[in-house]
Amino acid sequence: MSEPVIKAVRVNKCYGNVRAVKNLSFSVPESICFGLLGPNGAGKSTMMRMIYGASDRDCEPAGEISVFGFNPQIEPLAIKYLSGVVPQENNLDEELNVEQNLYVFCRFYNIPRPEARHRIDELLHFMELSDKHSARIRELSGGMKRRLIIARALLNKPKLLILDEPTTGLDPQVRHLIWDKLRGLKRQGMTILLTTHYMEEAFHICDNLIIMNKGEKRLEGNPQELVKKHIEPFVLEINTPEAYSRIKPSLQQNTRIDKNGGTVKVFSSDQLFLQKAVSRLNPGEYFLRQSNLEDLFLKITGSSLNAVQ
Repeated sequence: MSEPVIKAVRVNKCYGNVRAVKNLSFSVPESICFGLLGPNGAGKSTMMRMIYGASDRDCEPAGEISVFGFNPQIEPLAIKYLSGVVPQENNLDEELNVEQNLYVFCRFYNIPRPEARHRIDELLHFMELSDKHSARIRELSGGMKRRLIIARALLNKPKLLILDEPTTGLDPQVRHLIWDKLRGLKRQGMTILLTTHYMEEAFHICDNLIIMNKGEKRLEGNPQELVKKHIEPFVLEINTPEAYSRIKPSLQQNTRIDKNGGTVKVFSSDQLFLQKAVSRLNPGEYFLRQSNLEDLFLKITGSSLNAVQ
């Protein structure tokens, strides 16, 4: 078995008296997508920065991080040479056009101009931006900018692609396009490290993930298996307190109730029981469905998804 692309062993990170990452351990094998999920302050972006050498481990004990066998605190350039990074913010140069933004990064990697020309054309086609090669950055939509940043991260043909919330604020069509491109890269053997606040994104793209809260790992595994193992398979969403009061006397002891604002969720392993329970409710007062990764996330973190980074 080959060595993992990323290996973290009991990693800690402090900001003053605050321990942002606490004894975090995980490993990422090659050619998979590995996700970091968590609410604001969970430590996932901090962990990402430590992996590619943008932030140091300055707690005691600091723990260990290895990326392709390199220590990011000592050999960050070796890691950056093998990696591509898509940051949270759109940090394109607004004074340059699309091609010029990519040429600048080609020079960082000493890519010869003929090869750079071919690589830029190839990546603009891959990200469906060929018709925008001479467009100014300010002329691009938000989705086009994110796709261009992903193209920029792929210029050096990285073995590891690090994505920090790559589809935040994008419409569903653009998100699904980016998801499809990421699946294609994974099939080609690329390893992907992803943070996201879209549970659907994590569920469909990640082969494995960890759910973090307050700097600590709470769960780790394949998202489908985690949902199957750690949460009831069915949930009845009730939209109003009045509707819940009508159904409450009929609820079994083996149901789990989760109240969030005006919505009440009734979790159960007994689908037939929930189907009978909704006979007391009116259309529009409820929604009966299978549980999902978002439900598990909220159960583990106790946080609203609106607070997720």
